[in-house]
Amino acid sequence: MTARPWLAHYPAGVPAEIDVDEFPSVVSVLERAIERYRDRPAFENLGKSLTYAQVDALSARFAAYLLGELQLKTGDRVAIMLPNCLQYPIATFGILRAGLTVVNVNPLYTPRELKHQLVDSGATAIVVLDNFAHTVQDVVAQTQVRHVVTTGLGDMLDFPKRGLVNFVLRHVKKMVPDYAIAGAVRFRDALEIGARHPLPRVESNPGDIAFLQYTGGTTGIAKGAMLTHRNLVANMQQASAWIGNNVRAGDEVIVTKRENAKETLPVSAAIASTTVMPKCSSFHGERTGSAPYPIACQ
Repeated sequence: MTARPWLAHYPAGVPAEIDVDEFPSVVSVLERAIERYRDRPAFENLGKSLTYAQVDALSARFAAYLLGELQLKTGDRVAIMLPNCLQYPIATFGILRAGLTVVNVNPLYTPRELKHQLVDSGATAIVVLDNFAHTVQDVVAQTQVRHVVTTGLGDMLDFPKRGLVNFVLRHVKKMVPDYAIAGAVRFRDALEIGARHPLPRVESNPGDIAFLQYTGGTTGIAKGAMLTHRNLVANMQQASAWIGNNVRAGDEVIVTKRENAKETLPVSAAIASTTVMPKCSSFHGERTGSAPYPIACQ
């Protein structure tokens, strides 16, 4: 009997080990993907695609906004309360490139649930879709959050679809409750402001916390799992090693969809944010496509 009998059941070509020291951070994985697949599409949503080069430029702008304009410091936590949309990878990679920590928030949280997660994580900033901003409005004064960035689902789409999607959601489908958050900045404005700030080179270490990923709270209050850059890189490498021989680098499309379900997988969920979203758009140059879960707009 071998020391690791399960290896005999691995598909042909799957290595027994991975090199967890190949990349020091998720950012370094992204940077290699940008270098290799610059002009290829990385993310697609609502008929709009972003290339790796565009993700590079836009996430750099958002990182520069967080550091240069908001003056956030290494290790600060930034919450993301978004469904599947193009703003999500821009915000996520921007936060990580700034040396900060991503705190994913379920967009369907009640004010009580949101308050707990914001207070528990110590988040000082939040990016939220207009549809859920009224929930943030109800609790933001009771948290450490001092900076709010709001966005409409259509904000990263081209003209005229951008305005049409936002208009229909707000005025026809009535899916955007009224809210008023003092000092809130629009996502597109944040990107414009970030373009005016230089982005310093921030080196993240393998042991730095990349994500505070909260549990569903099934057995009690939601608890934040501390996921380091090393955790995520190892997870991506494992997924890459397992399916690497079954995909064509730069040519595949990965759709974030739940198995045996009609709805798409939310990128803020643990499985998507720690494996699907970063892995599919980094190791093999795949394009990640999704519908705007958890709100149906198509």
